[in-house]
Amino acid sequence: MVVAKRLCPHLVIVDGHHRHYKEVSEQVHEIFMEFTDLIEPVSIDEAFLDVTANCKDFQDAINVGKAIQERIYDELQLTASVGISYNKFLSKIASDYHKPNGMFVITPADGPGFIASLPVEKIWGVGPRTQVRMHKMGIFTGAELRKVSMKHLQEVFGKVGQVYYDFARGIDLREVKPSSIRKSVGCERTFEEDVTLHSQMIIELYHTVVELVGRLQRSKFRGKTLTLKVKYSDFQLVTRSITSSKDLLTKADILPLAKQLLAKVDYSAVHTVRLIGLAVSNPQGDKSYSVRPQWIQGKLDFGDGWDDKASSQNKKT
Repeated sequence: MVVAKRLCPHLVIVDGHHRHYKEVSEQVHEIFMEFTDLIEPVSIDEAFLDVTANCKDFQDAINVGKAIQERIYDELQLTASVGISYNKFLSKIASDYHKPNGMFVITPADGPGFIASLPVEKIWGVGPRTQVRMHKMGIFTGAELRKVSMKHLQEVFGKVGQVYYDFARGIDLREVKPSSIRKSVGCERTFEEDVTLHSQMIIELYHTVVELVGRLQRSKFRGKTLTLKVKYSDFQLVTRSITSSKDLLTKADILPLAKQLLAKVDYSAVHTVRLIGLAVSNPQGDKSYSVRPQWIQGKLDFGDGWDDKASSQNKKT
């Protein structure tokens, strides 16, 4: 949004209605639940469904996908694009084809050839920086990525190198997880205009704390570590953390610590701030918070689950 306004100063910005979006998202998920209990939300308008066994006893995933599309359109007057494949990696890529209201299927027989011709930047998890590094290595397609050894990929990219190695071969053993253990609760604020003044930052920090407290109360999460994230206009990212002796639950608990963390961050008219975020983590003892996943930030997480090898066989997704 900041870049758009800079390029087009007279841009007309329409207010969002996030509460309404969430309500509609919940209605879509209610439709999903009529077909399978194995639903893993990815964003407010996207989810993985494992329909290996489905509540309607359809013989194949294509019929499930068509039925879901029809229900969403009939009940909500919305289009839905469907990607069908034998694992999460390929079904995610397939979902981006034939938009809007289309369907794209990648079968086990088609998988290797499809990946071979795929530009590496289309592979899930390959962002702009990784794309540049791969191009410097002479890797432009899935076929070229497949020629690189796992050892070399791990040397260059670390732990995620094995993910790239597996994806190049159509391997993704992650199951669709209908529940997860919550390890943190956080929120972010992206500014319409870059912030430079201390007074502006304090105001934005206050609003972020209020939002965070609301999310903590709704999720009933308890943690002792507060982390501040600051992203500058040049997209440089810094984080600062502090751990309390007690659970962080209220504004009175969190705001003073947030101000302490902010005091450790440099910003100025030259080094302007585009985004701040706060998160509470570090639940103590045996506390765990098993929750039905729900979208909060609208971003993919390369944390827990990327190395999950619990399943020995891929599933229809």
